[in-house]
Amino acid sequence: MGCDNPGAIANVTAVCSPPEKSRKTCKISLMRVVHVLAFLVAANARGAELSPVRNFSVAPSELSISASCVPGTPWSVPGDRGAILGRQSGIFEAWLWPVKILSDFRISAELQDYPVPIDVNALATQIQVTPAETIITYSHAAFTIRQHAFAAHGKQRAPTGAAVYFEIQSVRPLELTFSFTPDMLRMWPAPNFGRPDGEWIKQGSGGFYVLHTDNPDFSGLLAMPRTRPGIMPPYQEHPQRYPLQLKLSYDPKREAGQVFPLVIGMAHGKDYISEVNSIYSSLPEIYGAAQRYYSEFFNERTVVDSPDPRVNEAARWAEIALDQMQVGYHGEIGLVAGYYMSADSARPGFAWFFGRDTLFSIYATNSSGDFPFSRTALNFLISRQREDGKIMHEFSQAADSIDWKSTPYFYASADSTPLFIMTMRDYIGASGDTAYLKANWEAVKKAYSFMTAHESPEGIYDNREGTGWVESWPSGMPRQEIYLAVLDEQSLDAMAYLATLMADDKLSTAARQKAKRMEGIVESTYFESDKQFYAFSRNPDGSLDHTASIYPAVAWWDGTMSLQHSGSMMSRWASAEFSTDWGTRDISENTPFYDPISYHQGSVWPLFTGWVSLAEYRAGRPVSAYSHLMQNLNMTWSQDLGSVTELLSGEFFAPLGRSTAHQMWSSAMVLTPMLRGLFGLHWDAPNNTLQVTPHLPAAWNGARLKNVHLGGSAFDLTFTREGSRMTVTAHSVGPQTLCLVEGATRPAPCKSAASVVHTVSLPLPAVEIGIPTNLPTSGAVTNQIKVLNEEYAADRATFTLAAAGDSEQDVTVRANVPGVRVEEGRIENERVHVRFPQ
Repeated sequence: MGCDNPGAIANVTAVCSPPEKSRKTCKISLMRVVHVLAFLVAANARGAELSPVRNFSVAPSELSISASCVPGTPWSVPGDRGAILGRQSGIFEAWLWPVKILSDFRISAELQDYPVPIDVNALATQIQVTPAETIITYSHAAFTIRQHAFAAHGKQRAPTGAAVYFEIQSVRPLELTFSFTPDMLRMWPAPNFGRPDGEWIKQGSGGFYVLHTDNPDFSGLLAMPRTRPGIMPPYQEHPQRYPLQLKLSYDPKREAGQVFPLVIGMAHGKDYISEVNSIYSSLPEIYGAAQRYYSEFFNERTVVDSPDPRVNEAARWAEIALDQMQVGYHGEIGLVAGYYMSADSARPGFAWFFGRDTLFSIYATNSSGDFPFSRTALNFLISRQREDGKIMHEFSQAADSIDWKSTPYFYASADSTPLFIMTMRDYIGASGDTAYLKANWEAVKKAYSFMTAHESPEGIYDNREGTGWVESWPSGMPRQEIYLAVLDEQSLDAMAYLATLMADDKLSTAARQKAKRMEGIVESTYFESDKQFYAFSRNPDGSLDHTASIYPAVAWWDGTMSLQHSGSMMSRWASAEFSTDWGTRDISENTPFYDPISYHQGSVWPLFTGWVSLAEYRAGRPVSAYSHLMQNLNMTWSQDLGSVTELLSGEFFAPLGRSTAHQMWSSAMVLTPMLRGLFGLHWDAPNNTLQVTPHLPAAWNGARLKNVHLGGSAFDLTFTREGSRMTVTAHSVGPQTLCLVEGATRPAPCKSAASVVHTVSLPLPAVEIGIPTNLPTSGAVTNQIKVLNEEYAADRATFTLAAAGDSEQDVTVRANVPGVRVEEGRIENERVHVRFPQ
């Protein structure tokens, strides 16, 4: 049997708990935790066996996603010390970074006087995802089991990084068998110590497993109260591998209202009983700390309050998904790229540290005001900067087990170094933390020196110093991708900005002059006037690779540059040639080597979709930009609930089989285009200036952003439509100096008087339109309306639309001035009906 109604997803409303409610909830949780701890410590002091405990779960978070389960769909519960990664059938694997303890955890049942074996995982019917835990519900006519998975969060040093516990209700006594494969695999590429054996250590009438490897100092611990071992072949038996089992006899009369935690731990000595008891007694507190962590999570971060609940919820989920990428490494915290079940491998998705993934994602945390997060991530990269200034590309969680510097991975890419300078500029612009810049100025200068020392004769930092974007290419590896060239130009502008703050006028002038020169080089090198498109790259022989790609979209990333002849190219990006109904392909579908299920030649990445969305917003194409933003945003409910997947087919709406389901920069591409594009924010904290160029959807009358951070100040921004203008108002708790200005301006000191209210009035277009922005059904092909071009003037707006031939489409219309009419149609009920010819 499968799951009921596998495609249904429930719509829920996510609202921040009021502070009073949050505090009350925390107090209740703390009281429960203290009570349980007292019970457990007393039991441990007597040396007694593990016993089930009173249910320590709290009421579900108000930010929650509930859905009917789809058995093969992934979910993840990561923390900085470990993770539970599973499928919606409930089967999971457990990691305590960087070690996979177990995999293929399954449940079967036998009901008293009911002689039928029951596959419990086949009964998985409902999944509920909250920030602190994921709950799978198994439903049978005679019993219900709820499987709670959670990870350690917060500042406390927990004795384990992740855990699972089970709520059980049954009308009859129930015999449950929990089976799993012991792994004890260190993350790739660390050497391992053979297949582990499970030794059962008896403790009272129960006990626990020690997972021994060929290394006597490398063992794991698995326990559950009142369980006994399952299959334990004697020595005389023919050698054969069996799963380990924990068998539990559940009596509803005796154990109703209690829960059965699963202890997952690493052994650090030989006193296994004490270690198991220590982990077990800590689980309620670890659970309570995670709940408290997320109950306070949005107190300081930016919160979106718009007329669309999905926009509001997706922004919060994106902030959480990014936060969950923090992983501890020998006292440091770095950002890993993504999570996905490892199956038979020792690589759980991209759960190791990446340079460019981190740097692109920091733009999102800078946007939401999570400056400590950004600093921590930058520190991790700075501590691994190569002596010549190059910034790392990737670093395994198990890198210390081998000579990582001798591998080809550490500094493989060429883009992390310019991105580091750009990201530092963005962090300083948002936070105003010039002390951090001063403390790390040598690292920034070393990165700049590396780039200038490795320029090509044409003046472009190129692929001879590592790969650009693509790691393989059908016609041979490129020499100078436009992707790298436009990053190079933006990093030069960033260096000029940072050098000005450091009062290094000579360096600032030189960097700005190089940036201006690079602008001309990019245009003269890559723009092909006959195609009205920018080439993908320059080949080693000096010729151009004419592949039409989305990589030039990165030119708009920093908000400091653009491409001068981009109109025709952007129209093609918006068309079905590039844009599916779930995101943008990286290359045109007309390319001879287009392959919609390849990694680099035709698949859809939410990362690329985010690049294009932000570029469109900044180039004055907000309708197509919003469509692309919503494609990423709606992925929040599409696969690993609450996060956004890595890549999808370019032909059908389905993720690739190896798509890392909880991908850091995919979730970042919800926040960055939303806050910097839709709301049009650009920060200049050193000058107390916040630039605003909002592009609210036509259907919105207004919106609000809470906790927009500019340096050490926080503001609530309200966006209100008033006829042909939009008023943006910034409110602060106390008087603050703030220049709230329209559009992009060069940095200049703000001379505005301190106040609690600051306002700017902006003109609106005469006419705005909207198109549907829902994802298609699974397996669908591209069929939705596209907006290929948008032209706005004082008295008119012109839109070029494309849709399937012989189809009829409704376009919503908002007239911001009176007397608007439509050529070749008429407005009825704020809509224009459009019929497309065959």
